[in-house]
Amino acid sequence: MNAAPVSRRARPAKVPLSRDLVIETGLRILDTDGSAALTMRRVAKELDTGAASLYVYVAHRDDLLIGMLDHVLSQVPVPTEGDWRTRVTQLVETSIDALGRHDGLALVAFGRFPTTEHALGLIEQLLSLLREGGLDPATATWAVDLIYLHIAAEAAENSGAGGSAYRADLSRRLADLPTRFPTMIAWQTHLRDGDGDARARWALRALLNGIVATPVGAR
Repeated sequence: MNAAPVSRRARPAKVPLSRDLVIETGLRILDTDGSAALTMRRVAKELDTGAASLYVYVAHRDDLLIGMLDHVLSQVPVPTEGDWRTRVTQLVETSIDALGRHDGLALVAFGRFPTTEHALGLIEQLLSLLREGGLDPATATWAVDLIYLHIAAEAAENSGAGGSAYRADLSRRLADLPTRFPTMIAWQTHLRDGDGDARARWALRALLNGIVATPVGAR
């Protein structure tokens, strides 16, 4: 006996497509299945539509990734307590943490000046804090390039399973170094181990100290 046909009108109404919905769906796929699974076709399938429908809201996969990056940066809180160094540190650490929760997303930040709303907002906050710290405009703007790269690099290293796999691979390689690397063999514990958070905090302190001590034009 054949089942009675089901009217299409009986289906639940689909949520209207929007750029925000496409971006949120992309993030969900990234977090669940990793960057290799993030394709326009997969996003369309999740939204029960055709891939061509997505191009009204995102131009291509790179545009989707940029939108995802900006969405994540929109969730970074603005620090309000402490002196300018404390607030820079808080802003950098929360940005690293936000990006590091999404595998591969930090790599999108490399190689391009941020031009989206919340990425520009991050740059504006950093510039304002560096100005508060007494840095001249040239030094502050060059410093932001370094700080932004630091955020992207730390987040990329720490992100998801990729970060764990990298550290495990590093440990294996350091344990089997050829004798032509005697200093690395002697210091491999320091290269491999240690508190990652403490190392990241030290790196940022070293970066800020160097920036303050090296104004643009100094010899």
